[in-house]
Amino acid sequence: MISNISAELTAVIVYLLPGFLAGWVYYGLTSHPKPPQFERIVQALIFTFIVQVLLVPTEHVALFVGKNWAAIGIWSEGAEQVVSLILAIGFGATLAVLTNTDGVHSWLRKLKFTTRTSHPSEWFYVFSEKVTFVVLHLKDGRRLYGWPKEWPIEADKGQFYMMLPAWIDKEGDAIDLDVLDGILIQATDVQWVEFMREQEDANE
Repeated sequence: MISNISAELTAVIVYLLPGFLAGWVYYGLTSHPKPPQFERIVQALIFTFIVQVLLVPTEHVALFVGKNWAAIGIWSEGAEQVVSLILAIGFGATLAVLTNTDGVHSWLRKLKFTTRTSHPSEWFYVFSEKVTFVVLHLKDGRRLYGWPKEWPIEADKGQFYMMLPAWIDKEGDAIDLDVLDGILIQATDVQWVEFMREQEDANE
């Protein structure tokens, strides 16, 4: 009884392995948070189905190439599993690229299907699109100007790494910190963020 359950569980895990692998690649290359365990299993089922669909034309192409040009090996169950894993990696990486570049959503916005982006939040979208100097307004009243080399994925977690930092005093004058490479600021210490205009826009 136990051995049968163990064998069935192993078979399920092996079957879902391409889906889990595609999800692992996707979340490893994007800033989207990993969903709860149940949703990840459902997602693995969906990704596995897509990989299985992609496997059909891949098999036909491989057999056609092997028959007409050069045969690398025999299309067996083992070869099918290896190709499934390769397809899963490619699918996960492609999905990550489309997410990071806002590729699909930008096209859907043009067609008026949605107003959303593929990024995990408005916070992430603005920082990824507005590549410019910023002013961090800290909760204690201080203001820090600089280039956000690194910034947190979420507004209430992580740190800012501000390069070319300068404190801004009450009169609006900048106090340059030339001796520093940068300053690490906790995201929870920041009340709001100002994004500076690009130089060419400011002169228009």
